Amino acid sequence: MGATGLLSGTRYVLARDLTLAGRRVTDVLTTLFFFVIVVSLFPLGVGPEAGTLRAIAPGILWVAALLATMLSLGRLFTADHLDGTLEQMLLSPQPLSLIVLGKVAAHWLVTGAPLVLMSPLLGLQFGLSGAPLGVLMLTLLLGTPVLSLIGAMGAALTLGLRGGGALISLLVLPLYVPVLIFGAGAVEAVASGLEADAHLSLLGALLVLALCFGPWVTAAALRISLE
Repeated sequence: MGATGLLSGTRYVLARDLTLAGRRVTDVLTTLFFFVIVVSLFPLGVGPEAGTLRAIAPGILWVAALLATMLSLGRLFTADHLDGTLEQMLLSPQPLSLIVLGKVAAHWLVTGAPLVLMSPLLGLQFGLSGAPLGVLMLTLLLGTPVLSLIGAMGAALTLGLRGGGALISLLVLPLYVPVLIFGAGAVEAVASGLEADAHLSLLGALLVLALCFGPWVTAAALRISLE
């Protein structure tokens, strides 16, 4: 099977999941509204002091993006598991890891990409502007796919379990910490007049590692969960 044939399953699953997401717009908007509400509440609670808001902005925006991504992880495989589609995917001649990659890509396009696009507007609430806003978008662009890839592992391991949502949080939150540190650290560095190249390079390295190993680990976890 050539490269085109191998990727056909990925493209099909990506198109299918995006079509299904388009029919469930409420689920998509729920994640985005959660992100907006969480970020918007902090200026009300902390106060209007501009220096304080700028100092806490990177951490708040990144934590809110992390929580918003987690909010949608439970839906990643559940619907396919309930209607039997997931079992058919396991029987497909296409490698399961590439099918998983298509599902994770669709999850990021529906969940992560809107967060990236919305982040500059929310950053303005905290007094961020110019270079820090650009770096914020860049870190989210590099980091949110890692959140989706790691989250897919947790969603696969807890598939079909009672209280799976809480278990996903326990599994993936420790793995999210490096992404949070490097993402927020890059924005803080630029806001302080320092270089953010090291943080961005580490985020890029995490993305490459997650792309290489995440779909394979998730596929193995799905096989275990469905046995």
